[in-house]
Amino acid sequence: MSDLPKITRFNDNVLSKYQIYNSIFITLPFDTINNTGVLLPLFHKICENGFQQGLNPTEIVEKFFNKYLENPTEKGKKDLLFQFIQYIERQVVLFDAVEDAAFPTVNNMDGLGTLRNSEETALLSGKKEDLKKHLEDFKVRVVLTAHPTQFYPGSVLGIITDLDTAIQNDDLLLIKNLLAQLGKTPFYKKSKPTPFDEAVSLIWYLENVFYHSVSKIYNYIQQHVYDGGPMQNEIIDLGFWPGGDRDGNPFVTTQITLDVAERLRQSILRNYYRDVRRLKRRFTFDGVQEILAGLEKRLYKHVVRSYAKVNFSQKILLEELYAAREIVVNKHQSLFVEELNDFINKVRIFGFHFATLDIRQDSRVHHDAFTQIVTDLIETGDTTFPKNYHHLSADEQIDILSLVKGTIDPLILSDEMSVKTIESIYALKTIQQRNGERGANRYIISNNQSALNVMQTFAMLNLCGFENELPVDVIPLFETVDDLENASDVMRTLYTNNTYRYHLSKRKNKQTIMLGFSDGTKDGGYLMANWGIFKAKEALTKISREFDIDVIFFDGRGGPPARGGGKTHKFYASLGPTIEDKEIQLTIQGQTISSNFGTLNSSQYNLEQLISSGIKNEMFNKDQINDKNRTIIEDLAVTSYKTYVDFKNHPQFLPYLEKMSTLKYYAKTNIGSRPSKRSTSDTLDFASLRAIPFVGSWSQLKQNVPGFYGVGAALKKYEEAGRFDEIVEFYNASDFFKTLLENSMMSLTKSFFGLTAYMADDPVYGEFWNLIHEEYLTTKRLLLKLAGHTELMENHPVGKASIAIRENIVLPLLTIQQFALKRIQELQKTEGNTAEIEVYEKMVMRSLFGNINASRNSA
Repeated sequence: MSDLPKITRFNDNVLSKYQIYNSIFITLPFDTINNTGVLLPLFHKICENGFQQGLNPTEIVEKFFNKYLENPTEKGKKDLLFQFIQYIERQVVLFDAVEDAAFPTVNNMDGLGTLRNSEETALLSGKKEDLKKHLEDFKVRVVLTAHPTQFYPGSVLGIITDLDTAIQNDDLLLIKNLLAQLGKTPFYKKSKPTPFDEAVSLIWYLENVFYHSVSKIYNYIQQHVYDGGPMQNEIIDLGFWPGGDRDGNPFVTTQITLDVAERLRQSILRNYYRDVRRLKRRFTFDGVQEILAGLEKRLYKHVVRSYAKVNFSQKILLEELYAAREIVVNKHQSLFVEELNDFINKVRIFGFHFATLDIRQDSRVHHDAFTQIVTDLIETGDTTFPKNYHHLSADEQIDILSLVKGTIDPLILSDEMSVKTIESIYALKTIQQRNGERGANRYIISNNQSALNVMQTFAMLNLCGFENELPVDVIPLFETVDDLENASDVMRTLYTNNTYRYHLSKRKNKQTIMLGFSDGTKDGGYLMANWGIFKAKEALTKISREFDIDVIFFDGRGGPPARGGGKTHKFYASLGPTIEDKEIQLTIQGQTISSNFGTLNSSQYNLEQLISSGIKNEMFNKDQINDKNRTIIEDLAVTSYKTYVDFKNHPQFLPYLEKMSTLKYYAKTNIGSRPSKRSTSDTLDFASLRAIPFVGSWSQLKQNVPGFYGVGAALKKYEEAGRFDEIVEFYNASDFFKTLLENSMMSLTKSFFGLTAYMADDPVYGEFWNLIHEEYLTTKRLLLKLAGHTELMENHPVGKASIAIRENIVLPLLTIQQFALKRIQELQKTEGNTAEIEVYEKMVMRSLFGNINASRNSA
């Protein structure tokens, strides 16, 4: 089977099976309108033909009603459109399940980028010792975040898992029943999830997927690279944001942070409890049976109850397991010792924390909270800060912040945000006591602009009674174009501060820096955000090496790996020697979790790809951008940035998003706990607009502006100057540049301007729509010319095919959404249509939900 081309395996195992199961699904009578399943394919055909003929969504929907419905009532029409949405949502789930089931067949689990392949390559190159050395301190940290880009209710997740298994087993009767169950299970969330609900949704993946796939990879490396010998490095770390990420989320309270940490702890202990019960069936020998029985009892006790005082830890559990292993090895000929080693490895990897809960807050919130803390302390007569502190320069304040130590009582503070900030640090301390230090030992400052921002956080941590060394990493997150440029100066100030440098020496001389989360692309456009981050990484690597610090880069999904929707591991494999690469850290969210890590096979495969990309970059691949190409990409980024900024400053920019897109409906979809914008003002301003709804709204319009706008203009400058061959030469010489532009091609592949072509004639927004369309056409033409292709993604046929099927499934959904948006605009022109507007707004939101869930390929 694996000898067949990948696209053939995809067509046979995904496309064909989906068509078969969809034909079954479409005939199931799970709703009150029995002919919905018959009518949907007809509506689908009319959508396809209609856009080819240049019809707009309203004309397409009306044509369908006129052709296939006899004297329908207005209510009957709306009901049918809602039924279509319900069907299509479930078709997306069906396709997800079919694609998941076929994953190991379509993707070669031992092929390029897998651990087996990396190990064989190292052996053939005589580099096995180098590989061992590299893996001694190389890590991949995958951080799960709850940003609302896809969340199925837990009941639907369970059905997807069962469908995956049933499809693998070709169990037609079970598939049919599960599809019927899917039809009757609600997708839409009636109320917004709390951050705790989001955490519970993600812990499902930790328990059911990562617990198994991470340990399987670790075991493989131990057996095949270290020949069964001991390993001191966990290699894969898991991070967690729901419940700890306070940035712009007023619903994350101190209690929720503590509750999520406790849920993580109980979840990992539950998994250990199940494993110990299984081990008891194997180890029925004297001495071992007693140890396991004692552990079973103890684990059960801590799973069913949350004790105020914890007298059980990773250290105690491991000591018992090591004692058991010694008996097995010395007295029982190592019988079943591999199963015991597997469990020991899990306890070493996941501890009592499962995943590290990161705390995150915005520097501007911190600054205000800290300013008030200082004022309150001065007013109570506390001498920690001099009375003139607020009037000192930033450098003088930093000198004072270096020396701050103490135990502050939140009750003396007058400001609510100051109290919450200090309480969140005390919560971090509590989590460390209960879950171990790795339970919560990172504090991320988003929108970090200065060294003062870092030192204010450092001082607040030191005011919370940590004895001796501070067991917390302070992580600045540089996001905007300006902040990325200033990042190395900020770190120089910190590295030259004796107290902060001493703190780093106690943290193994490692400094984690997060770069370019979602706001990077929103602020600077695609090329500038990516190049800005690349340059910042180079500058930060240089300054860190100067001070003998190992810098670790933590990438947000909005940063270089993926804003165009490209393959993350290809990005990491393309980094050169000028960028530190001892660890790969990145956030994964929404549909990326379910598509890349949602099953055991996809999770194992994609984690291995990330590990192998680090191996490849460190041992086999040094893609250095030469001076000539550096000048070119700098020029491309600047041209692209100017084009994007002019576009962003266009007077129609925000009104277009507000009136013509689904932007304002994001807040109403109930798929995330966080507000869709940072301010509470009724008017929309760019700075307070969150990146997820911003990017999502362009995606719903099928215009995907953040992934390409400005790229075409930059390339066109070289074409017009007769220098395009230099770009071609650069593209073929640099994996980084090629990966960057291939990601942009994926964004273009997901664009469909036929959907909104009617806007070209709009008296208000027609000119603005044409501006976007022109840049799309230019970018597409020049990227094809650059790659020497006739169509987008032609060198990635499977990814292209998967996107094509998904886009085809949701075409009627997008059509309904645009139809409803247009109806809302018309109804708003006159008074008295409130009730009808509400129905169409609900239609927009329901279709929005389905489209979000379908956008799974953005990894």
